[in-house]
Amino acid sequence: MKEATVSATRIASRSLARGLDAMPNSSRERAWIGWVPLVVLPLACIAFRSALIPWVFMWLLAGAIFVGCKWRTLWDAWHASFKRNWRRSAAYLLLWPGMEAEQFLDPSGANRHVQSREWLAALIKTLSGAALIGVAKNTLLAGHPLLSGWIGMLGIVLILHFGIFYLIALAWESVGVHAEPIMRRPLQSESLSEFWGKRWNLGFRTLSHKLVFRPLQRRYGVVAATLGVFLISGLIHELVISVPARAGYGLPTAYFLVQGLGVIVERSQPGKRFGLEGGIRGRIWTALIAAGPVVLLFHAWFVTRVLLPFLHAI
Repeated sequence: MKEATVSATRIASRSLARGLDAMPNSSRERAWIGWVPLVVLPLACIAFRSALIPWVFMWLLAGAIFVGCKWRTLWDAWHASFKRNWRRSAAYLLLWPGMEAEQFLDPSGANRHVQSREWLAALIKTLSGAALIGVAKNTLLAGHPLLSGWIGMLGIVLILHFGIFYLIALAWESVGVHAEPIMRRPLQSESLSEFWGKRWNLGFRTLSHKLVFRPLQRRYGVVAATLGVFLISGLIHELVISVPARAGYGLPTAYFLVQGLGVIVERSQPGKRFGLEGGIRGRIWTALIAAGPVVLLFHAWFVTRVLLPFLHAI
């Protein structure tokens, strides 16, 4: 774990250095302000880990990373072509889970008529997630902790990512703010690239593409950049999954490296000839790679030591 963390730190440092080199001197002198929360807040959570219940520590650390990333994107947007609208900036930080600050802060958005079926779909997903959490907490599943944990985890994802976050997006779009949902029908993905790049949890996609993929692509090429993005994703998930569980180190990183290799294979000439970039073969490939090894990501130690206690506490 220490070696992986050191590697991630080196990659981030090099990416930051290349980004700073491209900035004017005045912007370069203040660039560190955009990084402070992303560094300080997670370190503060880690410093108090021993005093916190594992699931409390998990949510605090995830929130710290999230807030740090939000601030980083907002800082970039402020130094782009946007005026500092403090009210909308505060709304972006506190009332929107996405990471595309420039879109959210753009005042030229027009009100979109949100159809009633969209509200209904988001509400159904929220209620379905709550129902799954209720099933997971049922005493009939007490003898099957892993099954209970996985059902509860699916419920949490439905409530947050497909339910509440979708409702928030619809609310903002109905008042003229460009706030696209961070989940865009991932089950319709016809390729692994489409799944990770255009449909699944797009909150961090813009940030990782800008801070990790582009610098690595310019220096080492697309393959290294692709692996670098998934490596960073794996290490972040180590922090919020393996560190709270105090076990399973390396498994989330292994999961995301498998995803990176899967994308590379899919885009290779043999992958293209075999039809992995679309159609039924692309769908099967996506399901095998994204869902097959998911037990590496949410490993048994996390489910039993962190997730189940959280489910029992709520």
